[in-house]
Amino acid sequence: MINDVIPPNGWAMATVGDLADYVNGRAFKPTEWKNAGKPIIRIQNLNKDDAKYNFSPENHEEKYVVRNGDLLFAWSASLGAYIWNGGNAWLNQHIFLVHPKSCATKLFIFYLLEKITAELYAKAHGSGMVHVTKGKFESTKILLPPLPEQHRIVAKIEELFSELDKGIENLKIARAQLKVYRQALLKHAFEGKLTAQWRAENQNKLETAEALLKRIQQERTQCYQQQLADWQASGGSKPKAPKPLPPLTAEELVELPELPHGWSWVRPEEICVQEQYSIGIGPFGSNLKVSDYRESGIPLIFVKNITRSNFAKDLKYIDEAKCRELVPHCVKALDLLITKMGDPPGDCEIYPEGSPNAVLTADCLKFRLWDEFASRKLYKYCINSNFVKRQLGLITKGVAQKKISVERFKTICLPFFCVEEQKVLVQELESKLTEVDQLDQTITATLQQAEALRQSILKKAFSGQLVPQDPHDEPAAKLLARIKSEKSVEIKSGRRAK
Repeated sequence: MINDVIPPNGWAMATVGDLADYVNGRAFKPTEWKNAGKPIIRIQNLNKDDAKYNFSPENHEEKYVVRNGDLLFAWSASLGAYIWNGGNAWLNQHIFLVHPKSCATKLFIFYLLEKITAELYAKAHGSGMVHVTKGKFESTKILLPPLPEQHRIVAKIEELFSELDKGIENLKIARAQLKVYRQALLKHAFEGKLTAQWRAENQNKLETAEALLKRIQQERTQCYQQQLADWQASGGSKPKAPKPLPPLTAEELVELPELPHGWSWVRPEEICVQEQYSIGIGPFGSNLKVSDYRESGIPLIFVKNITRSNFAKDLKYIDEAKCRELVPHCVKALDLLITKMGDPPGDCEIYPEGSPNAVLTADCLKFRLWDEFASRKLYKYCINSNFVKRQLGLITKGVAQKKISVERFKTICLPFFCVEEQKVLVQELESKLTEVDQLDQTITATLQQAEALRQSILKKAFSGQLVPQDPHDEPAAKLLARIKSEKSVEIKSGRRAK
């Protein structure tokens, strides 16, 4: 705790409130947002480069004007300090405009706020949209060095951060290049380029996609005959006869890339299992409420489980009775699970082997492949490729609520080819993508180390360990005392004037 720290020579105990005045932004109403005027700075405009601005052409109080070089601090949702360089603008609520007092420089306060943001998160209220109250923010205790030492600290921080930021920028470029390479690899895979040599060496042994699709149709017919016999023997719901799907039209085929000889384009329904609900989505909100959640029972699958490839931790459950109401939304081990939303939508993961039966929630979709004819791993890679993601993005374009419905999902086209080549392609992809993943993990770990080094530099800077103290500097305690004395005189003069 900072209370137990002995300040370095010339330093003084102070609070964040001693360093500056903090003006909260104006509470602009959505009805005041316009398409022209000065931009309104909201939190997303600070922490997202591509966030759109709202504008206001009206004249508001001068205290809400932000100019280039001003220091801002977001105190709600996403805490953080920023130097504004976007031209004259209006400040929205939940952001402080920081006016430094004479005891601290602007850049010193900026880096100090960077350093104490983690501590402020601990003081923040709320679990989703966190915010820190002004009282707790201003009462946060800090160590204040003399003014000349503040300048030395800022200069040293910027020197070290300049080198660190160059390294971080190079790492981020490398990670972006890995993403491009991954998608290029998937593109080549589903154009047949990765297995071209294998195909040439085995061309006389390969079953064409057309022949394989005929075999699937025969299997479907036999499966239906068995289901029909079972129904005649024991009753229940009469099974539905499989309907042959219409082939892709010439117009549709023109829009698709050319495939290698023996490959074919298929719809998802052509390679899914002969079962009801083999392609399905999570239930509507009215069918599954938060009040249905339990501490144990049948696990629920959310979008975050798919995007994080995590189906074992921090789960929510429903009971058996509720599960029986949601049979169309049930998931089995090895089902492909797909996110219905996103930009573009369609992140795909395999529900792990050995996992218990589960139930989808809203914004998730399942795709149960006929594994005898279609490799789950292969089609997970395929759905995660840009080619399929573009299709998924197109089918939600212009839709008010950008979600993939079952019917829309059934319209996408997937490359299909013989089972032997599918296995070879999976091996090729896994080999190459393993290297990509390892490099990505190394870059992520290095970026985490860089962030840890940044925090270490800030910790040393604001504990007096980054630059030497100069005994000739005016002690910070005297500076604080003088400022408080001047403030007291101002207050008394103001009272007399009134």
